[in-house]
Amino acid sequence: MTLLLSDLPPEILFQILLWASPVSITAFQQVCRKFNEQSQPILWRHHCRRRFKYWNPEHDILTKFSQDPAEVDWKDIYRKRHLADAAISHDLEKILSTQTGRMDRSEKIIAQGYDAKDTLLRHLNVSDDADDVLARRYYSDAVLGGVHRVMAIQEWVRLKDGQPVPIEKALAGFDQFVLHEREGDLEEISALLDGVAQSIRLEHVEILEATPRRKAQLIAGYLRKKELTGVVDNSQYHNLRNNFIGLALQSGGQAALPLISVGIFCSVGKRLGLVAEPCGFPFHVYAIVRPQAGFTLDGRSLEEQSQSQPMYMDPFRSDKEVFRSDLEAQLKTMGVPTAEHEMYLGVSSTADMVRRTARNIIGSIQATPNIRNIGVSNDSTFPESDSSLYSALWALLLLPEDHAAPLQRARSLPYILDNIEKQFTFDIRLVEMYMLPLFEGSQYLDELRDALRVMRAGDSMPKQVKSRTPDISKNVHFTIGRVFRHKRYNYQGVITGWDVECAAGETWMSQMGVDQLSRGRHQSFYHVLVEDKTVRYVAEENITDISVDAGANLMSLAGRHFKRYDQGSKMFVSNLKDEYPDD
Repeated sequence: MTLLLSDLPPEILFQILLWASPVSITAFQQVCRKFNEQSQPILWRHHCRRRFKYWNPEHDILTKFSQDPAEVDWKDIYRKRHLADAAISHDLEKILSTQTGRMDRSEKIIAQGYDAKDTLLRHLNVSDDADDVLARRYYSDAVLGGVHRVMAIQEWVRLKDGQPVPIEKALAGFDQFVLHEREGDLEEISALLDGVAQSIRLEHVEILEATPRRKAQLIAGYLRKKELTGVVDNSQYHNLRNNFIGLALQSGGQAALPLISVGIFCSVGKRLGLVAEPCGFPFHVYAIVRPQAGFTLDGRSLEEQSQSQPMYMDPFRSDKEVFRSDLEAQLKTMGVPTAEHEMYLGVSSTADMVRRTARNIIGSIQATPNIRNIGVSNDSTFPESDSSLYSALWALLLLPEDHAAPLQRARSLPYILDNIEKQFTFDIRLVEMYMLPLFEGSQYLDELRDALRVMRAGDSMPKQVKSRTPDISKNVHFTIGRVFRHKRYNYQGVITGWDVECAAGETWMSQMGVDQLSRGRHQSFYHVLVEDKTVRYVAEENITDISVDAGANLMSLAGRHFKRYDQGSKMFVSNLKDEYPDD
């Protein structure tokens, strides 16, 4: 007697098909009517949940997961995500295969939002022995960074337009600029705060019924006990990590400046029914806790016409109440006129907290000038200063003080454009969407449009092909991918392009003393990527020590131009074949 799959009880058949691939399920569905009638929605929901972790908000996926499976067309949802995954992978392959049109293809992927994240993470986590491991990781990370930055900037634009934005999302915008493949996007930071609030409820079962005063003290005490607020010691105060709410929540270990500490306190407090908002005191940030209308902080009813008084908390330093009289005394010591006290003791806007965080980031970078780090970070260099500064510049450009908006935006503009041209090339659409409108009617608008036009033109035009004829090979001795040390300055670099002789202008050659070199201008010159992220133009006579191994910094940057590193030849394998076909 032959037993067919269709003869199995439905629950056994279902358990077997849970282990089948979506392709197999589709094939089985076409030949088994019994399967068509049963279990299909549950199976497709299972594959949606197992294969895809990140979803765009418009899917409302958590609501769908909580519904009866039969009420949702899970097969169609899976089909659309599967097709999107294939389209994203196809565009990424095109980005890897040619230097032309990378901006347009990256924008198509970034437009998919969080629906692109699972695909990009899969490519970013490619095996070390993949043929194009460096390029695939570099460009997957670059496009994923674009997805994260769009999410951050959209929150700041909402804030600029006067829409309500939770302080946790406004502050988490900075994390998105430095995130890479780590957890800590906007939704994950909200989930972390949900988890903290739930842990407090479990530890203090009475907290939902507690008075505002008691509730504030319990929350601050828990956050300090778990090292989610404050800094380890004053020597670590200016550590760049202390400016990121996601890092403070993930790592603990007291890595939160006063502003971030208050942001965490207020966000957790909101989840526990506490009305708490930031107070932008000079050189510090406190939290203002308010009772419900008609009640005191201790839960007593107020007489009609009486006003309840708030309390101040400093979760950065302690779980004790800070008295207003002490804060007023500090303001007097600072020389602040009494008439201005209310300005510093009232609620600060979320936009002001974003501006202050941006200035804190710039201050941290300036306070530790040796902080500069390179490329895709590791735990010891995370977050990178370049990406952190870029986040601060965007925040100040979108959310300047009203009285100084034109000046602040004019100051930020050249630095942002320089960052986009050199490192964040896939952000050009962000500039067109969110930056151009800010400069309408200003003297900088034409300059900005011209800069964007030049960048797009450079990306869309095919590269000029430079083949190695026998005569060229006699003069150009080093090939694309060669790692070297500079003879005079001792930095490490890798060759990314060459000219038969110096192709720079006369002014540059005069400034750099090219004609004073022993072989002058009529020797080959090389475009090189240096371990500090700079791009330089080097005479052949200054290239030496060509047997050196590529350092970690160079490895993290090389994916922009190279597929992988070949340990045997100590060279990077070129990904520039459309421009240098023989190298």
